[in-house]
Amino acid sequence: MKRAGLFLLVLPVAVTAVAYFVGPGLPDGDESAGPAVSAAPAPGREEGAPESSGDSEGAPGDPADDEAIAGMPPGLAAPAKKELAGKIVASAVHSTLDWRSTYGSVKDMGDGQGYTAGIVGFCTGTHDLLALVERYTEERPGNGLARYLPALRAVDGTDSHEGLDPGFTAAWRAEAGVEAFRRAQETERDRVYFDPAVRMAKLDGLGTLGQLVYYDAMVFHGPDTTDDGFYRLRERALAEADTPAEGGAEEHFLDVFLDLHREAIVKKRRDSDTSRVDTTLRKFLDAGALDLDTPLEWRVYGQTYRL
Repeated sequence: MKRAGLFLLVLPVAVTAVAYFVGPGLPDGDESAGPAVSAAPAPGREEGAPESSGDSEGAPGDPADDEAIAGMPPGLAAPAKKELAGKIVASAVHSTLDWRSTYGSVKDMGDGQGYTAGIVGFCTGTHDLLALVERYTEERPGNGLARYLPALRAVDGTDSHEGLDPGFTAAWRAEAGVEAFRRAQETERDRVYFDPAVRMAKLDGLGTLGQLVYYDAMVFHGPDTTDDGFYRLRERALAEADTPAEGGAEEHFLDVFLDLHREAIVKKRRDSDTSRVDTTLRKFLDAGALDLDTPLEWRVYGQTYRL
């Protein structure tokens, strides 16, 4: 994932105010053939980001929101739908449906983010990889990546490999064989990307497809308030259309949000492939697949996938 570093923020919600807490940034990162473009914009801590009213990253939001969400259908959080989401996002991040095969992926994509690694493309240049290794090391101090923490802190926010070469990539692949590290990647994915995206989408009144749209955008653009970060894109969408929670049509709101998602991809690099929007998420929307019921067919980077 790409992101703008660790910070706290509060953003308005259609139903009620909710605190959001972020940390890292986004995808790609397989050494096999895959998309040649970065999955997210260049990082950069935003000056003057609003402070959160919560006390820690990943803390629960307003109890009233928690209660409201508890009464909603599971949507993308249902085990089968979450697995489906993992496959769809992996098709755009790693050009595979087998997201579990990507724990050990690690490569510099030449996108200014340093090394991109793991199931959602944690990056050495965008803080999320550092946050992952720090949390993992707290639980497992003698792990094979712990010795790279000083270097990871030094290169955070840059594309530098200083202190990481030549052993970091081999150490990452080796650690990916450890079940605890695989679990740590999934936990960080959920904490930073999946859970906040699904929560926000539910509070906006969006169904399963809308939750996937938010999750994909969160992974690609990073959960931050930079111009093209997820929360800024959502704010721009709110300015153009009402969410279902505000009485708007779900299809219209998602159409507006996907336009902004695509625009932000192209803004990063004009020759960027936008098929993760054009022939994946928008295809699902145009087909009326709001519940993401299978069979589904989509196309990313010239490759067709079916589930």
